Amino acid sequence: MHGDDTTVIRPSAVLGDAAARQVVAELERRDVSRGGVWNASPGLWQRYDAPWDGVPGGPGRSRLVGTIAAVYGSPGKYDITIYRVTTTEHGRAAGWTVDSLCDDALQHAGLTLATCPRAALAAPPMPDPFRRR
Repeated sequence: MHGDDTTVIRPSAVLGDAAARQVVAELERRDVSRGGVWNASPGLWQRYDAPWDGVPGGPGRSRLVGTIAAVYGSPGKYDITIYRVTTTEHGRAAGWTVDSLCDDALQHAGLTLATCPRAALAAPPMPDPFRRR
C-alpha cells in the first residue's frame, strides 16, 4: 500500500457530551504546542509519532501517523461524531491501525473504537407500493 489509507467509520462512532469533553481536554493537554503528539482542531485530530521539534513550532522531524475526522455538535449539541480515519504509510509501517489510532484518543474517556457508542442508522425507505416493477 502506498500513501494514505482512509476508512469510513460505519456506523459512525459517537462521543456523548461527557466523553467528548474528556477526550478534547486530553488532546488539548497533549497538543504539539505543549510537547505532546496531538494537533487537534474542531473537525480534525492529527496524531504524530513524536512531539514537534521544528523551528518555529513546526513538526520538524515528527511525522504524521494518522488523522481522525470528526463533526462537533452532532448528533447532539455537545456530542462529537467520528466518521473517517486515515492512517499514513509511515503510521502503518510503525504499527498504527484505524483501531489503535482511535483508541489512542478515545482512551481518555475510557473508550475504544470497539466500545464507543454508534450513530443510529436510519432505516432505508419502504418501496413505493404504487411504483410499477
